[in-house]
Order: sequence, then structure tokens, then C-alpha cells
Amino acid sequence: MANIDIGQLASEITKAVLEYTEDVSEAIDKRVDEVAKEVCDEAAREAPKRTGDYAKSFKVTKQDSGGVSRRYVWNKKHSRRVHLLEFGHAKRNGGRVQGRPHLRPAYDRFAAKLPDEIARIIRNGG
Repeated sequence: MANIDIGQLASEITKAVLEYTEDVSEAIDKRVDEVAKEVCDEAAREAPKRTGDYAKSFKVTKQDSGGVSRRYVWNKKHSRRVHLLEFGHAKRNGGRVQGRPHLRPAYDRFAAKLPDEIARIIRNGG
């Protein structure tokens, strides 16, 4: 431990806290990106594949605003079709098409562990 003048103690503490905060926020962002990628890949694997075009167009979008960073997993080309395939829909001449859940199960599988992993990152300091 280095000898620190009492006048510089506050600035050294502030510097240490800022380093800790940066390390933790970088580690959290990295883990959230990894989980978003896993959800995207799983949704693409489990998606209905009549031609394969629908499954290939799942993307992760990062949105940062006001200190809040979010990741959205969505279908870039067929965004209007996702809820119809996920939950089912009525047919044109009567009857129903059964839903094929693929996005929600992927989210539930990977994102459920994320709060515990974030708490571990905070405890370990990044």
C-alpha cells in the first residue's frame, strides 16, 4: 500500500471507485451482449423453417439512452410475422394455425440467469 497524503485521500478514493464502476459496467455490458446473442441464436434455431428466410433474419439491436443500455432481439425482415408464428393465428377460411413458440422460450432460457450473473459480477468487481 502506498503512502497517501491525507489531502489526496478523497481523490484517491474517488479514483478507485471510478475504476471499479468502469470495470463492473464493462463486464455487465459484455455479459448482456453475450446473453442477447445466445437468445438470438436460440430463437433462430427454434424458429419455423419453411424456407429458412425467417430464421436467418433475427438480429440484436443495442440501444443506449440516459445511462440505460438495452438489447432487443427482433426479426429485421419479418417483424410483423413474429407474434403470428409465436402465438398462432386465425386462418382466412376459418380454423386456427397453432403457435410455434420460439422467441419467448429462448428468452426464458437464457435471460432468467442474467440477474444472478450481474450480481456476481458486481460482487467480484468486474
